Amino acid sequence: MGDIDEAIERADRESFTREPPKTLKGRINFLMGKLKTTKAVAAELGVSQRSVERYRTGDRKAPPKAITDRIDAAVRDRWQPGVRNRRRKQAAATSGITVETRARFGYTAPIGTTDDGRMRRLTVHLPPAYAQRLFNAQQQGAGDPELRAIVAEGLQETYFKDGGSRADHLEVEFTDIDYIDVSF
Repeated sequence: MGDIDEAIERADRESFTREPPKTLKGRINFLMGKLKTTKAVAAELGVSQRSVERYRTGDRKAPPKAITDRIDAAVRDRWQPGVRNRRRKQAAATSGITVETRARFGYTAPIGTTDDGRMRRLTVHLPPAYAQRLFNAQQQGAGDPELRAIVAEGLQETYFKDGGSRADHLEVEFTDIDYIDVSF
């Protein structure tokens, strides 16, 4: 998973209206409700079917940290899909997304202007069209380079070109991401 994917997943998790189950037993029971069998839950978590049964009955209460992290990730991935879809549709239709990042921005520009890349910290609200393109690309399994290109184009058009009112021939490169955060 790339930087952009992770940022979108974090934004999805921020939209939860309720917290996922906190106890191990509650999390395993939630996964059982979604995946239906202990065999399917065991395969998802990479543990034995008997371990899932022990977690479920409370016989085993403290799995190793790696397994606890996998359980947490599996629950969060499946938690409140309706809320996630509704927030994504709203962002893609009306509200757009906000991207906060610290990254290196390089430029291809006309002769006589600087094209040296430099680290910048930006917080930019991108229009709904970019949110729609980003979500569609992510759902189709696009890699991090494709998602970066969409975000770079959005930042280029919205921030650097100011919606077409300046820097007409500027091409922006979005590299060396220090951090990126997305909200919608």
